[in-house]
Amino acid sequence: METVILAVVIAVVVLAVLGGLVVGSRRRKPLPPPPPAAPDITAPPAEPHVGDEAETPRDEPRRTIEEVDLPDGGPTGVVVEEPPVVEAPQIEIPEPTAGRLVRLRARLSRSQSALGQGLLTLLSREHLDDDTWEEIEDTLLTADVGVQPTQELVDRLRERVRVLGTRTPEELRGLLREELLTLVGTEADRTVRTEPEDRKPGIVMVVGVNGTGKTTTTGKLARVLVADGRTVVLGAADTFRAAAADQLQTWGERVGAHTVRGPEAGDPASVAFDAVKEGKEMGVDVVLIDTAGRLHTKTGLMDELGKVKRVVEKHAPLDEVLLVLDATTGQNGLVQARVFAEVVDITGIVLTKLDGTAKGGIVVAVQRELGVPVKLVGLGEGADDLAPFEPEAFVDALIGE
Repeated sequence: METVILAVVIAVVVLAVLGGLVVGSRRRKPLPPPPPAAPDITAPPAEPHVGDEAETPRDEPRRTIEEVDLPDGGPTGVVVEEPPVVEAPQIEIPEPTAGRLVRLRARLSRSQSALGQGLLTLLSREHLDDDTWEEIEDTLLTADVGVQPTQELVDRLRERVRVLGTRTPEELRGLLREELLTLVGTEADRTVRTEPEDRKPGIVMVVGVNGTGKTTTTGKLARVLVADGRTVVLGAADTFRAAAADQLQTWGERVGAHTVRGPEAGDPASVAFDAVKEGKEMGVDVVLIDTAGRLHTKTGLMDELGKVKRVVEKHAPLDEVLLVLDATTGQNGLVQARVFAEVVDITGIVLTKLDGTAKGGIVVAVQRELGVPVKLVGLGEGADDLAPFEPEAFVDALIGE
């Protein structure tokens, strides 16, 4: 028992000694060195002035502002630039429209005379058998004349050639010219109606699929009217196509025509309504309204076109609804014509790009399809290349000299 008590005492003593050693070692740890004393800062010598030596500044004589020579240009010497003067666009004087198609006949004949020359070559054969008449039919159909007009023309030519007998080149040319004129039609009223008797202004709406040259045609038509002494307001109701309003406004500025426009993707009918309203207030002769025409197969867009027509007619009846067709599209153009004719009452046709790869027969086909005349034709990219349609000049271009 005594042995156990002795062992416990020894253990307690050992633990006490070890604890004292640990505490002592912690106390003997060196403290971190004190921070160094802040150095004495001596002020640097004064900076020398430009041109002075590095020495103590000295007093210098100073000049007053009256003794200092100022540069020319006023007390401050500041030159104020005048703001640039923005010049108004120069107003162009369009080419007169009288006889314009006659002047452009050479351009038209370069691409259209293949039809007339082909027919003359076939009719000049000594023997006109059934195969030759089939070739004549094929030539007319290829030129987009249409099936029914082609059959009528061939029947009349066969009868007159049989009666005529011997055929000189001059007689054939005269014969073909007469029959083509009959086919194209010379009795229709092809004037663009812009002068109603009981009011002003005349109102013209231009419709058609985008890509046919509709907006450009509207601008060129403004030039035609200005050339004939009319004043014009343009309505940029094609609010769905980017830059359409800018394009139309540029055309208007060139001839001094005011353009009414609205926000992009705005309500086309509202723009058309405002255009007619401003035209009446300004007392102009004609208001031309360019309309949207993205895809003729979209029912909603065609309904929008009908709405534009109805809104405009709250001011006054439309005097003209011109359908713009690309003459190079052939039968596709006839499909477009049918759809537009169901929505608005087409009163006249404008054929563009007739100087390109178009076939002259489209003039006959589209007139037959809609029962309305071709009133204007576009013969190039120039500003004055839109011409009133003249059947005689057109046929003379087809058959050549």
